[in-house]
Amino acid sequence: MTASIILRLWAFSAVVLVSLANPALAAEVHPGQSVYDRACAACHNAPEPGSRAAPVASLGQMDARTLRASLTTGVMKGIGDSLAPDDLRAVVDYLAIKPKPNSDDWIETARCPADRRAVDAGAAIPSGGFGIAADNRRRLTAAQSGLTTASLARLKPAWTLAIPNATTLRSQPVLLGSTLFYAASQASTLLALDAGTGCIKWAAKTPSGIRTSLAIGRLGKAGPLAVVGGDEGGHLQAWEAATGKILWRADPRHDTGGVLTGAPVFAGDRLIVPISALDVAQAMRPTFACCSTHGAVSSVDATNGKVLWTWHATPDAKPLGVKNSAGVEMRGPSGAPVWSTPAVDLKRGLVLASTGENTSPPATGTSDAIIALDLATGKQKWVFQALANDVWNMSCPSGRESRRKPGPNCFFFDSDSVLRDHDFGGGPVLFPAGGRTLVLAGQKSGDVWALDLKTGRKVWSDKFGPGTPLGGVHWGIAADETRVFAPIADPGVPEPVSASGVHALDAATGRRLWSWRALPDCSEARKARGPGCERAGISAPPLVVDGAVLAAGLDGRLWVLEAATGKVLAGLDTAGPRDSLNGAPARGGAVDSGGLFAGGGMVFVGSGYAAFGQPAGNALIAFRPGP
Repeated sequence: MTASIILRLWAFSAVVLVSLANPALAAEVHPGQSVYDRACAACHNAPEPGSRAAPVASLGQMDARTLRASLTTGVMKGIGDSLAPDDLRAVVDYLAIKPKPNSDDWIETARCPADRRAVDAGAAIPSGGFGIAADNRRRLTAAQSGLTTASLARLKPAWTLAIPNATTLRSQPVLLGSTLFYAASQASTLLALDAGTGCIKWAAKTPSGIRTSLAIGRLGKAGPLAVVGGDEGGHLQAWEAATGKILWRADPRHDTGGVLTGAPVFAGDRLIVPISALDVAQAMRPTFACCSTHGAVSSVDATNGKVLWTWHATPDAKPLGVKNSAGVEMRGPSGAPVWSTPAVDLKRGLVLASTGENTSPPATGTSDAIIALDLATGKQKWVFQALANDVWNMSCPSGRESRRKPGPNCFFFDSDSVLRDHDFGGGPVLFPAGGRTLVLAGQKSGDVWALDLKTGRKVWSDKFGPGTPLGGVHWGIAADETRVFAPIADPGVPEPVSASGVHALDAATGRRLWSWRALPDCSEARKARGPGCERAGISAPPLVVDGAVLAAGLDGRLWVLEAATGKVLAGLDTAGPRDSLNGAPARGGAVDSGGLFAGGGMVFVGSGYAAFGQPAGNALIAFRPGP
């Protein structure tokens, strides 16, 4: 079959798939179709295994605002910048699901009764953000969570809230007493929910969709209690917890090409903000001048969002004196994005952050690394680099053994780069071990590291599986008083090489304690729930609650494991269609990124993650112990 025939079949498939999502488009050829065929079809019609591109069917479930944001400020900005304004409007209109009248009915239907809408700003905060506490251990005691190991074995579905026109739920919520704050990112809405029933206390429209997980704390010593998150436009926003009123919106980035992915962290009267970069994806476009944006960590004044200091992961990029095969001048160094949530040691005045790979040469010593920074000044204290010379972007094959040919912006293919994309997607964890503190971290290579906090030197390490660009330890680890728990995703890695599951190690010594394997279930009953049954790996970071470890998989299953032994105490399935409290169609899918949270006697799962070709979904699901 010739390439031209294949391309025509792809284009035809795109029309069919998008028309199924938007039946009105089937009647006539839409002007945006030719734009899609030219600029988007090659990646989205038939994504290769392991591709970061969402399939066209998922695009057809998104609304116009979500698609436009992706093309103007998000991951597809490089493609959007290449389109004329009329073409951009046309392709968004062609793909987007059409809004229904009274599109906010999903909110009004779920409103709490008037006497239950108050938010108690003086209530307890069991979790301040993504890492639960500033040490990033992702651990809740029985008292903090309202849950015990025994009760977690009896979890039952309590309620489901459907987020209309959403395909990916990425933001972890925070809890204040009985109020759950949740970012419905693709609906550009921040919600204050009654944790017990799921009803909506207040809903605040956000200027841009919230991309990060949330944090909660006071804006200064005497300031209001606020919920903070980063949006798709790269801005940090603070909302009053009691009312949803926006208090300030500020840009903490050093470069408008940066993006906010990891959650902000409250550190006294300031916020620590990790900054990532999307050049890694924009490099797929041959005419993109690869690459110039780099990662960073900023400290901002919590009262107003003003930047106090910024640590830069690489020097500013400069022309390299070389052009790619499309004739575009290349730049570097770049990359080392900070995708994850930092840890903060207030007693020692330290910030611990982790970085990703360089996206163009020259390679720097700060890529694929753990970094210690002075909390007061941002001065770099030490660097531990786990993998050197990992220069990679999405125009490159993953590894030298890959059969994929390098694209124009992999112009450094013949250099000494290992081309692995084995960055730290999860943040460091601070762990007291005897008379010293360790820094624990998991890497996409499958490695788990323990470093001495004072020096950054390795204490121990272990490796689980081969690692992949979307595997190994993807979004982070968790730890209790003695153990560290490493989730392994390994999508596409065959048996018996795959290490998908959860592995427990003695945090002080690195000794392996137990391993639990997450094996696929592709029975007919499971297939009936939807696609993705073969994706059994654990990509989202686990959560320790009392004496149990909660882990949720890319296939939508939720597991409760005994922390001491790895014994399965409960298994629940979030995938497939579900009834919702707000009457909108609800469907669960993959659980990834910040999809798992607990508190107030409940466990919450954001089910659906269409990125990377994973099962889409739009269901925020709450579980509580049954009798």
